[in-house]
Amino acid sequence: MEEEKTVNELVGEFPFLDGAVRVPRARRIFVTVPLDRFQSVFRRLVEAKGFTYLTTITGLDTGETFTLLYHLAAENGVVCTLGTSVPRANPEIESVSRFFNGGDIYERELVDLLGIRVNGLPKGNRYPLPDDWPANQYPLRKDWRPEGAPAEPAEE
Repeated sequence: MEEEKTVNELVGEFPFLDGAVRVPRARRIFVTVPLDRFQSVFRRLVEAKGFTYLTTITGLDTGETFTLLYHLAAENGVVCTLGTSVPRANPEIESVSRFFNGGDIYERELVDLLGIRVNGLPKGNRYPLPDDWPANQYPLRKDWRPEGAPAEPAEE
């Protein structure tokens, strides 16, 4: 099984991943990495393990942190989801656009929708929000309310 081989190699190269990698089904790997180790594991997956496609990046507001899930695919059909968390107080991560030219579009979503700073993100247009969207308004944050909206839903 190709995914088991990848998992064993990853844990062998990065012992701190022991217990942080799971294979829930064929062709799926989930890896949870501390933020300070994210870049080294990401680079290893891309450069040495054959995960040469960035299919998307998912950002989630999980309360005190934002969880970032990088979905990588290999030619053999195995998909690896590499997850990390950034603190809400300082939501910042390094760009992966140097590995994937098209990755900047997903990173722009993190900036626009969640307010995460992506260091090294090439200059470009906003995405997906319009240029005149109000500053510091991040619609995928759980605490965000549109201007003029009630703080709590009205009771019926």
